[in-house]
Amino acid sequence: MVVAVKSRQRVIDYGEVFTPPGLVSDMLDLVAHECERIDSRFLEPACGNGNFLAEVLRRKLLTVDKKNPRNREKWERDAILAVCSLYGIDLLADNIATCRDRLLAIVADAYDACHNSTLPDAVCRAVEFILAKNIVQGDALTFRTSDDLPIVLCEWSPLNGMLLKRRDFSYEHLLEDSRVASLPLFSDLGENVFVPTPVGEFPPCHYLKVSDAGATHERP
Repeated sequence: MVVAVKSRQRVIDYGEVFTPPGLVSDMLDLVAHECERIDSRFLEPACGNGNFLAEVLRRKLLTVDKKNPRNREKWERDAILAVCSLYGIDLLADNIATCRDRLLAIVADAYDACHNSTLPDAVCRAVEFILAKNIVQGDALTFRTSDDLPIVLCEWSPLNGMLLKRRDFSYEHLLEDSRVASLPLFSDLGENVFVPTPVGEFPPCHYLKVSDAGATHERP
């Protein structure tokens, strides 16, 4: 059964209505080529429990399967890159927790389907850490987290095959600059882009070590 609302009170208080799966699929079909690109970034500023992000991740993982049907290491790397490309913001803590769990479960199910085994612990930890950074409880209109701190989003860039470079950016700064309206962010397609100033930067690390690097290095 598809649940459109959790409760009438949540609709009154937060305007919370979940987009049904069929409509999600139809809307994403309009940008199907982007959903199939592993590194194409998606931000859902009112992500709820992740209906849009979950479907995008499923489509990205189909590309991961096609590219790496027998190479587990590259499958793991590309699956983590797919997770790195997804961002969500929501007001409610239970939605954020459900969304993170849901996306992790999609990766685990896809791994099992492709390799007939359980998602390795190291991959699970990396995915959990990235989701904790990318799926944020806060208000996309005020640019503040539930702790009244600025919302910060992480850019994860692949380097030299197996490395990831993390840079943190203020969500408010990304949107307030007038150049954002005319130039894409963080593009890898060769066109002119708007490159904002990071509020934090971390040294490159192996894609399975992102949580270790995040714990070791403080933002400048």
